[in-house]
Amino acid sequence: MTITAAMVKELREKTGAGMMDCKSALTENGGDMEAAVDWLRTKGLAKAAKKAGRVAAEGLVGVAASGTKAAVVEVNSETDFVARNDAFQGFVLDVTKAALDGDGDVEKLAAANYPGKSGSIEDNLKDLIGTIGENMTLRRSAVVSVDAGVVASYVHNAVADGVGKIGVLVGLESTGDAEKLAAFGRQVAMHVAATNPLALSADEVDPEVADRERQVYSEQARESGKPENIIEKMVEGRMRKFYEESTLLKQAFVINPDLTVEAAVAELGKEIGAPVKLTAFVRFALGEGIEKEESDFAAEVAAATAGN
Repeated sequence: MTITAAMVKELREKTGAGMMDCKSALTENGGDMEAAVDWLRTKGLAKAAKKAGRVAAEGLVGVAASGTKAAVVEVNSETDFVARNDAFQGFVLDVTKAALDGDGDVEKLAAANYPGKSGSIEDNLKDLIGTIGENMTLRRSAVVSVDAGVVASYVHNAVADGVGKIGVLVGLESTGDAEKLAAFGRQVAMHVAATNPLALSADEVDPEVADRERQVYSEQARESGKPENIIEKMVEGRMRKFYEESTLLKQAFVINPDLTVEAAVAELGKEIGAPVKLTAFVRFALGEGIEKEESDFAAEVAAATAGN
């Protein structure tokens, strides 16, 4: 039987075991998922299995920068309490530093050697799960690099140096003064943390998102009963405003709202005597996109005390 990547992924999510261990378990058991789970448990490779199904939406985002390259990672836990744990913070910092050697691929990062220890990052995460007693996941990773210039970083709601609730990277390409580039880059990173732009420029906005916006504006404009040529102009005007509000280069710079971010970049180029290009940004906000389980605390207490 062919063992697919989807099968390996499912087994990994069920057990918390490593990718190669999961593939071996499925191969040994002819693709039988339950038998593969038991095989991993027998081998002692599924020690995090009981915890792997629990929602992990808390944790920390970490950033690490080294001149022309920087990395950001998100490691999730079940509770905010764990985010204040020194061992967990140390793990996130170590993983973020290791991510500087990668390309942003989280699977490769998980399989990489853990800095200064034996075993992979994934293996050490499983050990941490066993020690702390909560489900944890290395959720995502990204890197930004430039040929010349700086990659600035910023952590919002930091609980320790380099780790917090929001992590931002901003790439600035230039041969100008690195110190001034870094200071400006940090300001832009703070701007990104505050405004959460959809993309760097209009060209980089997801076409599906842009089409959905255009459709909404078109329907709203048609309700006015105006001629089609007027409606078209109304829609284009609203789309321009949409891009001004949602793309980084066109947004009003929070540090100086009289300038767009694009204009502020041009001003910096004049100041340092060399062109500056804002090439990329990444923003990780802890837990975004994870569906959290809603609980009724009163109901839980009632259930726990029933019959007592």
